[in-house]
Amino acid sequence: MRTLFLRGWKVRIGLGILVLFLLLAVFGPWLTHSLLGLDPRANDTTAISRSPGGGHPLGTNQYGQDMLTQVVAGARGSMYVGVLGAVVGTAIAILVGVPAGFYGGKIDGALNFLTNLFLVMPTLPLIMIVAGYLQGTGLTTIALIIGFFGWSGGARTLRAQAMSIANRDFVRAMRMLGERGRRLVFAEVLPHLTGLIASMFLHAMIGAVMAEAGLAFLGISDSSSISWGTMIQGAQQQSAVLRGLWWWFVPPGLCIALIGTAAALVNFGIDELANPKLRVARPVSARRTRQLARTGGAA
Repeated sequence: MRTLFLRGWKVRIGLGILVLFLLLAVFGPWLTHSLLGLDPRANDTTAISRSPGGGHPLGTNQYGQDMLTQVVAGARGSMYVGVLGAVVGTAIAILVGVPAGFYGGKIDGALNFLTNLFLVMPTLPLIMIVAGYLQGTGLTTIALIIGFFGWSGGARTLRAQAMSIANRDFVRAMRMLGERGRRLVFAEVLPHLTGLIASMFLHAMIGAVMAEAGLAFLGISDSSSISWGTMIQGAQQQSAVLRGLWWWFVPPGLCIALIGTAAALVNFGIDELANPKLRVARPVSARRTRQLARTGGAA
């Protein structure tokens, strides 16, 4: 199964980009400090708004801060928000959606009411209000808020899939044999939802990264933290687009776009793995099939 998943070029490219950004988030600040001797918060008053070149490969911003180290430090902040927000949102979706679909009855009624309540809420305005009220609390709070308000759609999908699996013959047979519902949920239902959960996690991760960037762009974020969103916010405040200072906003925007592209490519691989109809035959297998067809026709 793992070999089949990694066979497609889309998955390999997508995973490569995601792993690259994760490594950049973990080790990037240490590498830039060790190799370049630059700090993302250091102000160089002699190189304010300098274009790329010299000792600053991506130029500097309005404070004389090196943009390369800012992008690397921003990778840690944005990836942290993306991963934590996706973990929280996906975990809540699993805890609410799967039991609702599997058990049904009153449990389904209560959990489905909770899902519908969050589903009809205006998510983005709520995130903006809560994040604005708790402004200055850091990226962790932003990630928790995004995850807490972003799980309802995934829970609805998981509920429908869990309900379908719960009505299958092998689950009914195990119920008749006296298997506990908790074991059935974790040992029988969840393994069948792995592809869907992985796809939900990737979607939630890029959604959290973009939500944080949007909140930072609107000024609803911790200004002391460094992320791709706060970098774009700084560029917007200083009218970098009008002034032609592209190195202020293009690198963080490109990083966000690459994260979204990588998540989409991996998601394509997950869809092909979960749905055999979407798989594309390998060239070698296609040639062998044609040869066998010709051989059979000749016979």
